[in-house]
Amino acid sequence: MSKPSDSVALTGAAPSAATALADPQAFLASLVDGATRALSEPVAATVLLVERTRTLGDRLAGRPGDITELSLSAGGETLSLRPAARGQWSAETRRVSGGVVIARRTQTLGEWLSAFAGHVAAAAGDAAGDAAASTRALQTLGIHSAEAGVSVGEASLEADLRSLPSRVSGRIPADAEALVAQIIELLLDTAPRVRLNSETDLIVRRAATVYLPDTLRAYLALPVEWALGHVFSDGSTPPGALTAQLTVLLGAVSKLRDAAVADDANALLVNGRFLADRFAVSSLDLR
Repeated sequence: MSKPSDSVALTGAAPSAATALADPQAFLASLVDGATRALSEPVAATVLLVERTRTLGDRLAGRPGDITELSLSAGGETLSLRPAARGQWSAETRRVSGGVVIARRTQTLGEWLSAFAGHVAAAAGDAAGDAAASTRALQTLGIHSAEAGVSVGEASLEADLRSLPSRVSGRIPADAEALVAQIIELLLDTAPRVRLNSETDLIVRRAATVYLPDTLRAYLALPVEWALGHVFSDGSTPPGALTAQLTVLLGAVSKLRDAAVADDANALLVNGRFLADRFAVSSLDLR
């Protein structure tokens, strides 16, 4: 059995991980609601199973009853989560072949939530036939994984940026790695140039600490084998979508650097607004 973990934060429609301990039923209900909205009800009905216990009082009052287990079956795996005693959780993933369980592993709550988010995104992408649907599903679900190992902190911005290429090496496509390295080089060159201007400094820091890490997390949250081998009906792929998004980010950051070199405050603000519109509102939408 696993205890609540800080390795995954839940944002938006989903409650915080602390709610998993304080109110397990609200926590489970939020996962069901988030996954249903991310997938759409018809798709959710085919992959999501919610088991409940209904008392006589529940039946008389028309209540659905308490959730005893939440399961998601997608990509040859079944992920199951059950509340246990004293605020603990029973979380596991089973690999299924021909209806037979061939492997199973227990997980912490944080590990399970990361896997759950990735499989929901994969199922959403499969149903819609494009890569953008996968990443929109992650945003709708509201699960943000810190385990991806791509965080860039405000206080340690330079050191975190310099170490980021090694942290994603081998985990994203080679062309995406090259784009990340270029983006980082530009950010490291730009940051000192705008340090004395709080408004433009904020723009550059947000690109470094939010837009770049969130773009990488959106890809790294997906099941590895699925992300590498999947082709959507529109011809797009998860790696291709990541590369496209990083290319857009590179272009915007390059313009930020050029504006900083030219000491063009207006151009900096214009490009800052573009970054906010393109990445802050929907940083996971790889279109």
